[in-house]
Amino acid sequence: MAHHSSAKKRIRQSAKRRLHNRFYKKTARTAIKNLRGMTEKKDAETFLPKVVSMIDRLTKNNQFHKNKAANLKSKLTKYVASL
Repeated sequence: MAHHSSAKKRIRQSAKRRLHNRFYKKTARTAIKNLRGMTEKKDAETFLPKVVSMIDRLTKNNQFHKNKAANLKSKLTKYVASL
C-alpha cells in the first residue's frame, strides 16, 4: 500500500487513465470488426477514414505500435478496395 500522498494520487490517476485507454482501444477494435463485416462498398468507403483516424490516434498515444497500425490500415484499405 502506498504511504506517500503523491503515490496515492499516482495510483488514482493510473487507474483512471487505464479505463480511458481500454475504452478507446475497445471502441477501435469494434469499429475494425464492423468494417471487416461490411459488404456494401459505398458504406465501407465512408467508414474507412473514421477507422483509420481511430487507429492513428491510438498509435500517437503508443497504444498501438506504429507497424501494427500500418499493417491494419493496409489490410483494411485492401479489403475495402476488393469489395
